[in-house]
Amino acid sequence: MSIFREWEMGNHPRWPGGEQVRACFAALSFPVFHFPLSARAKRMQGFTLLEMLAVILLIGIAAAAVSFSVAQGLASARINAASSELAGALRATRAQAIVKGAQQNFDVDTHSNTYRNVKQQEVALPKGLRLSITSAKDDQPNDHTGRIRFFPDGSSTGGRITLTSGKREWHVNVSWLTGEVRVFDTATTVAMQ
Repeated sequence: MSIFREWEMGNHPRWPGGEQVRACFAALSFPVFHFPLSARAKRMQGFTLLEMLAVILLIGIAAAAVSFSVAQGLASARINAASSELAGALRATRAQAIVKGAQQNFDVDTHSNTYRNVKQQEVALPKGLRLSITSAKDDQPNDHTGRIRFFPDGSSTGGRITLTSGKREWHVNVSWLTGEVRVFDTATTVAMQ
């Protein structure tokens, strides 16, 4: 039995005269009034199971939509980063040709989806990303390898490297005259036209 109950009942050993304690508690209590509820008020007292299931279903649909858009955003960011890295590697190869005063080659292997950077290290593209190259016939030693050559004056043999993910494409264009490297997202280009 709790101390409060013992005090209330007047049975606590420290509180002689339990009748007085009981009278004090009776004086402190407030009357509680109960009003009868109408039929509508009885129905409004809580939610039905069907209403709760509908809310849970809507929350689930909203969570799925948000997770899908976040996943698409992450995939797009990953591909944008890969195309930027590829363009950076092309620019670095061009810069090496100018600095060293000698021709530098940028090799692309479409079979393994890799390219060789300035340090001649193979760089693999993220999974789900395909690579293709359009370059001069002399710069294609076999059916799955392409090459863009950069010369000491900054020019190049030119070409286009295409990164594909599903239906979207990113083009990394290399100008033959100036060796300038540009990245184009075809979805953005189509949306602007």
